[in-house]
Amino acid sequence: MSGLSRRLRLLAFLWLLLLPLVAQENFRVMFYNAENLYDIKDNPHTDDDDFTPDGQLHWTKFRYWQKLENVSKVISSVGEGYPPALVGLCEVENDSVLFDLTRKSSLQRHKYEYVITCSGDRRGSNIALLYQRDQMKMVSKKSYTPLSDNPAKPTRDILHVTGRVVNGGILDIFICHFPSRSEGIKKTRPYRIRCAGLLKQKADSIFRIRKQANIIIMGDFNDYPDDISMSQTLKGQSIESGIASRSLYNLFYHKIKEKDAGSYKYRGKWGFIDQFVVSGNLLDESRKVSVKDSAAHIFSAGFLLEKDNEKYGGQKPFRTYSGWKYLGGYSDHLPIYIDLLIKP
Repeated sequence: MSGLSRRLRLLAFLWLLLLPLVAQENFRVMFYNAENLYDIKDNPHTDDDDFTPDGQLHWTKFRYWQKLENVSKVISSVGEGYPPALVGLCEVENDSVLFDLTRKSSLQRHKYEYVITCSGDRRGSNIALLYQRDQMKMVSKKSYTPLSDNPAKPTRDILHVTGRVVNGGILDIFICHFPSRSEGIKKTRPYRIRCAGLLKQKADSIFRIRKQANIIIMGDFNDYPDDISMSQTLKGQSIESGIASRSLYNLFYHKIKEKDAGSYKYRGKWGFIDQFVVSGNLLDESRKVSVKDSAAHIFSAGFLLEKDNEKYGGQKPFRTYSGWKYLGGYSDHLPIYIDLLIKP
C-alpha cells in the first residue's frame, strides 16, 4: 500500500470518528397558516357550511385534494430536499384532514406523525403539529384554552407539545393562532392580550421547572412584534437587547422596520404577524440545542406569490380564495422557519 493510500485511509478513519461530534444542521422548524385547510363534510357543531360542495365557496373534493397537494408542496419546499423536523400549522379543521395530508398526499413519503387541538372555535379552526419520529420523540401534549369574555365566541386553543430530540435535549413547543382583528384592532386587542398572558404564564412555569428551558413559540399572532400583546404581555424582546437564558426573544422584532418584509400583506403593506419567539437558552450556540445564527426566515418562493393590484403594486401571497372567488393558490400567509443546531 502506498504512503498516499495509507494517509487517505487514516483521514477517512478520523472523519468517521469525528462525525458523531458534528452538530446536526437539518433540524428545521417551520410554521404555516394554511388558510382554511378544511374537509368537505359539514360539521353540525361548527360554522363550516361554506366549506362544503353546496356552500358559498363550492368546496369540492377536487379543490380539497388540490389544497392538500398545495400544502404538501409548501412543506416539502421549505425543507429544501429534507423534510422539516417540525411543522406547526393553523387553520386546520380536524385530524382527518391531517390524516389525508400525511398519509394520502405527496407528503406521505416523509412519514409525519401529528397532534391537533380540539378547540371550541365556532368555525372549527384548530392548531396542529407535524413531527418527524426519527428526529423528535413526543413526551407530552397539552391544550390550553384562553378565557373569553364572550362564551359564544371562544377562541382557539394553544397547543403545547414537549418532545425529546435525538441527543436527549427537551423542547417545549407552543403553537398559537391568536384572535383576528376582523372586528377592529382596538375592540379585539384585549383578546390577544389575554392569549399572550396565558402563554406567558405557561412559559414561566417551564422556566421554573427546567434549568435549561428550550422554548419555541410559533404562530399567527394577528399582532406585530412591537404590539402590546407580544412585547409587553408575552415580553418577547429583540435579540439586539442582550440575551438572558430565562427570557423570551422575538426573532423578527429587529426586522419590523425593514421595507417590504413580512409574511403577510395587508392593504399593500407587508408585516410580521407570523413569528417565532424563543427562550434565551436557544440563542447560545455553546448549548446542546440552539437556533442557528439566532435567525428566523420567511420562505418566499415564487410559486407562493402573485402580482398585487395596481393600487398597491409589487407581489402578495397567492391565496386559495379571494372573497368568494376560487384562485387555487396556497395561502394568504407565507411560511416561516428556523434551523436548530443539535450537538451530540
